[in-house]
Amino acid sequence: MEQPLTLYEIQDFKGKYPKQLWYLFFSEMWERFSFYGMRGMLVYFMVNQLMMKDDVANLQYGATQAFVYAFTFIGGLFADKILGFRKSLFWGGLLMIVGSCILAFDPKTYFFLGIGFTIIGTGFFKPNISTMVGNLYRKGDPRTDAGFSLFYSGVNLGALLGGYACIYLGKFYSWHLAFGLAAIVMTISLVTFIFTQKSLGPIGLSPLANDASKENTPWYRYSSNRWKEYMTYLGSLIVIPFVIILVSNPQYTDIFMYIIGPASLLYLFYEMRTFTSSENKKLIAALVFIIFSIFFWAFFEQSGGSLSLFAANNLTSTVAGIPLDANGVNNSANSLFVIAFAALVGMAWLWMNKRKIEPNTLVKFGLGFLFLAGGFYVFYYSKFFADASGHTSLDLFTFGWFVITFGELCLSPIGMSVMTKLSPQKTQAVMMGMWFLASAYGQYFAGILGANIATASENSSNLEKLIIYADGYKQLALYALIAGVVMIAISPLIRKLMQEVK
Repeated sequence: MEQPLTLYEIQDFKGKYPKQLWYLFFSEMWERFSFYGMRGMLVYFMVNQLMMKDDVANLQYGATQAFVYAFTFIGGLFADKILGFRKSLFWGGLLMIVGSCILAFDPKTYFFLGIGFTIIGTGFFKPNISTMVGNLYRKGDPRTDAGFSLFYSGVNLGALLGGYACIYLGKFYSWHLAFGLAAIVMTISLVTFIFTQKSLGPIGLSPLANDASKENTPWYRYSSNRWKEYMTYLGSLIVIPFVIILVSNPQYTDIFMYIIGPASLLYLFYEMRTFTSSENKKLIAALVFIIFSIFFWAFFEQSGGSLSLFAANNLTSTVAGIPLDANGVNNSANSLFVIAFAALVGMAWLWMNKRKIEPNTLVKFGLGFLFLAGGFYVFYYSKFFADASGHTSLDLFTFGWFVITFGELCLSPIGMSVMTKLSPQKTQAVMMGMWFLASAYGQYFAGILGANIATASENSSNLEKLIIYADGYKQLALYALIAGVVMIAISPLIRKLMQEVK
């Protein structure tokens, strides 16, 4: 009988990438197809099928996405303490499949029920597969950033396919088919993980199973551990009706966001009392990355909110002379560019590392904001190419996403990597959850920003709407520029907190 791999054997791989990374790559790719396919449909579906006003749809989008990412913190917490990464991922995948099937059956009647299952499912799935990627590498392995960059290209391959296919099916064929496709590919993701998880050795196993395997463990303690798992599954189902109430009433989102952030910080500070001074300094550095990422995602996630409506109302329908749906391009252009350049950027970091000229993570973050500012300035500049009907160049809009893509590659995969580097082993899933919790706040603020732009443009002509939206993007470009400069300026101070972590 074949013996399971040890952690040493997994981490002692040759070449640029461990083979397990490819298995996680494909599982994540199909899950992101499902997630980004649904995400790209939300605002358009709410405006055109649920008949919500533009500003309400933006707020609803922000609330929905905020809860999706906020529950990654909770999912990470339960994975660290009870389920382990693997069981958490499997349970989350099942819930996401159920949510997609509900939406495929009747998306109008059961919209919030399906979204409720998807939110809880994503919370269990998303932070844990990213943490397992980090565990494929030893601490200090310079190949880690390149591995996360490749993994991130898998995220975006799924987003590219799902972001275009689902909205296209929904707009031109059937919303039942669009949500049904999300369910099918999520099933493929889960099956992929089931048949490849043996290659992960001890990575992602339940911490309770480890306790039960110790000698002299009383039978009743093992039984208690099993009940903790069962109660986690039951509790995640019981909470779904409450999530539906919260997400269907955006005014409740404010209360939730006021609570979840401070509560997560208090929990982290509680955990920090058991760590060394050196470990706590690294955690403080991790919090700096988390705080800055909130601002990045608040701007970037206009893609699913205000930019979705901008694409539907104010863009032409050709790229380089090829007829394409503007909403599909908005959903997938960024992902296409990530796929094209993620591995190259990862190899560039390796090339610079060998020559000892690789910028530190803080500077990479700062560069991410500068690229983000450049992309939003391109969105603003598109107003100078508008015709009398308020339509502007989809080519220029696509170029804006090209610029932003390099900002995302400087920040997002590097951010996931640095969370694993700066976190003590027993809090890695929680810290990855906090990284995604920052995305929740970014999504929340993205909805508010998008709603403000939509409110300002209410009752305006299409040309006037274009000008208002474009001017709003100019403001976001300025804020991103300021954040990037500040991030680079404070890099020497945070670098000291990071110690040996680069």
